[in-house]
Amino acid sequence: MHRLWVRITFSFLLLMSLLLLVSGFFLAELMKNTYYQLKEKQLVQTAHLVLNAVEMDKTGLHAEDLQNKVILLSSSIQSRLTIIDKDGVVLADTKDDPLKMENHAKRPEVKQVLKEHLKSGLSIRYSDTLGYSMMYIAIPINENDQTAGVMRVSLSMENIEKAIRNLWISIALVLFAAFLLTGLIGMRLAKSISGPIEEMISVSEKLKEKDYTARVRMKSKGELGQLANAINVLASSLKSQMDKLHENEQRLTGVLANMMSGVLLVNIEGRILLANRAMGQMLGEDPSTFTNKHHTEVGRSKELSNLIDQCLKTGHEIRNEVHFYYPKEKIVDAHLAPYIRENGEVNGIIAVLHDVTDIRRLEKMRSDFVANVSHELKTPITSLKGFAETLLDGAMEDEELCRDFLTIIYKESDRLHRLIKDILYLSSIEHHGIPLSIEKVNVTEAVLSTAQTIKEGAAKKNLKLILPEKKDIWIEGEKDRIQQIVLNLLSNAIAYTPEGGEISVSIKEEDKAVKFIISDTGIGIAQKELPRIFERFYRVEKARSRSSGGTGLGLAIVKHLVDSHNGKIEVKSVEGVGTTFIVSLPKKQNNVI
Repeated sequence: MHRLWVRITFSFLLLMSLLLLVSGFFLAELMKNTYYQLKEKQLVQTAHLVLNAVEMDKTGLHAEDLQNKVILLSSSIQSRLTIIDKDGVVLADTKDDPLKMENHAKRPEVKQVLKEHLKSGLSIRYSDTLGYSMMYIAIPINENDQTAGVMRVSLSMENIEKAIRNLWISIALVLFAAFLLTGLIGMRLAKSISGPIEEMISVSEKLKEKDYTARVRMKSKGELGQLANAINVLASSLKSQMDKLHENEQRLTGVLANMMSGVLLVNIEGRILLANRAMGQMLGEDPSTFTNKHHTEVGRSKELSNLIDQCLKTGHEIRNEVHFYYPKEKIVDAHLAPYIRENGEVNGIIAVLHDVTDIRRLEKMRSDFVANVSHELKTPITSLKGFAETLLDGAMEDEELCRDFLTIIYKESDRLHRLIKDILYLSSIEHHGIPLSIEKVNVTEAVLSTAQTIKEGAAKKNLKLILPEKKDIWIEGEKDRIQQIVLNLLSNAIAYTPEGGEISVSIKEEDKAVKFIISDTGIGIAQKELPRIFERFYRVEKARSRSSGGTGLGLAIVKHLVDSHNGKIEVKSVEGVGTTFIVSLPKKQNNVI
């Protein structure tokens, strides 16, 4: 593609060439005609002067010395003179012998006078004899008001044609100089116009390619300047708008990427336009692969697909709970709503999914807790009330029976006291009501001193208790809480290990942590029960734990005591084989709970 200034210059030069050529031809032709007219007038005047001189002696055409007179007159006139009678016979001529000359009646200039009766005749023709053109002027010779002949004056056109050729050369040179000048002016003018336009085109191309920093730098005046300013304003406005759009896009992307809720954008055809990271985690797939896929092709939830189809079909908001079974079982609160175009047509739907699995689990835990607390409180209260009523009904009279009933009332009230105490203690730990008192703790000493308190219980069931060797291992923590962790775990081990079993306690020191490993050969815990054993009042063997005096809060308290030390607890168990609890506590406490 040629540059714009070349096309403008070429068009301008083409137009100027046509104008100059037309003007040159017109001027040359005008000057040629003017020159011919002047020569024609000059020859007519010469013809009249010669005719007057010939007719002065009144002999006219019949003078015997007519030839001599004509030759004499031509010496002072640089023209050829010829006298012809009305029949075309040459009577006198200054160049040739009239007797040898042919009849001139058919010559154009003679015919114009003799036949057409014009005042003068004109003819310009090429002479083969002379080798150049001649201009012939003829005027009538009148006698007695009758045309008696013709006076013809002729002039060589050789000099005139040379003058005309020189005129053409001069005009051509002038026109060529004018062409060059106008070409230079046109090229400069074209560049002054095309330069800003080409820069504007370049800026427009850059704007199309999303380079919003491009600007028209050339300073122009008039309409081009206004256009350049308008393009710069447009580019600035586009840059500002695109920056805002990019900023909003980044904000939206950041919000969507960090949302805990899954977001899915589906068009009217059911194809996915957008999915955030949380949605990918819920469906167990990479969300970047969702784009342009049909919603039935991603995830493995028929319930969700049915809700999407229903929302697309009806155009109404839908809210429902959906169960996911892949990649793991979840309960999801799905909220689907259509997004509408300006004309009111449904353009697609937005699905927002909240994982409510933990909420539902906590609701169940809360419900179980209320039920368990009610049940745990009901038993001792019922016993207290029943035995008190029995005593009031007359059993106090029997001293031995009264003592037995009072002993039972004391045990049940003691159990109720321990239950309430454990609940309050657990609540305090959960709400950080009891701050951690950091001190240097010799964990081996803490474990051994705690084991002394439960040796009697282990001995009653003939259980073998294996304790760690005495070795100084120090950590930062609260000694009472560490001892309570060990006490609760050992108490559970004794409670759920049959007679003749074995309980072992070991301590393993690592670079940054210390592990307590407490194992037993007890009844074990089923795999399905393991995720819930740290819940409050949750019992694997409810009847047996209650008979053992347990409140069902021991492991819940252990879990919170471990968390307060920024540690973690693991459990491994095989039903009928035994259970192992692994407590890991950091040596240094950075963030104290």
